[in-house]
Amino acid sequence: MKQRFTTFLAALFFSLSMALPASATVSDTGYSDVDAGAWYGGSRANTAMHYQVAEDHGFTAIADVVIMDENGSMTLPVTGGTRLTENYVGAHFADYDSFLVLSHFKGHSMAGYGGAIKNISIGIASSEGKGHIHSGGTGGSMWGADQNAFLEAMGEAGKSVVDALDGQIVYINVMNRLSVDCDCDGNPAEPDMHDIGILASYDPVALDQACVDLVYAAGDGASLIQRIESRNGIHTIEHAAEIGLGSREYTLVNID
Repeated sequence: MKQRFTTFLAALFFSLSMALPASATVSDTGYSDVDAGAWYGGSRANTAMHYQVAEDHGFTAIADVVIMDENGSMTLPVTGGTRLTENYVGAHFADYDSFLVLSHFKGHSMAGYGGAIKNISIGIASSEGKGHIHSGGTGGSMWGADQNAFLEAMGEAGKSVVDALDGQIVYINVMNRLSVDCDCDGNPAEPDMHDIGILASYDPVALDQACVDLVYAAGDGASLIQRIESRNGIHTIEHAAEIGLGSREYTLVNID
């Protein structure tokens, strides 16, 4: 199992330039490369198209691919939240007992930035759940939701996932091609800052905080900083820490 897992992880690193957000999961029976449907249309709006995108980007060549909400949603309770009482994830979520969450850290037009917290909330949410989070739990339009409500809902959805798995998640953020735009953007802006590296943690809050801090410490991160600040992106981390998803305190350990 360890050898298969290591090989799979290396293959996923190779795939980072592909614009398909994905999370690797590990269970007693093996591993799968998983994703959930998009809520806003596009090439991942239905299951058949989504599997085709996975094949086009090479994911089916390195692992079994599972679109977690192809058979609908299941609910996870949210404890300690102010925006959500439940979170909707793909029904196949129940098939897994642990996750490896591999995230491309970068900017995002709505969230300010995307990293580990966004991947365990929006990334694991079913199509229905994505809309619920984007609306800040109101069920309204994702385009007109209160910004802070959306950011807080992401943290709360993420906590429901961590609670459901009893914390059995490893998080890896890859800080390369640091565009101000998400990989889900069909025409993202070209990065104008240097690559930073790969960070990993058992704590998604600490991991995202460390990545944000490294962007601020970089001499050429002005564009990404402006994107984060213009969307109040740090509030996702603030609220996630407040509800107990993780801690903003961390120690960076270099393993060169």
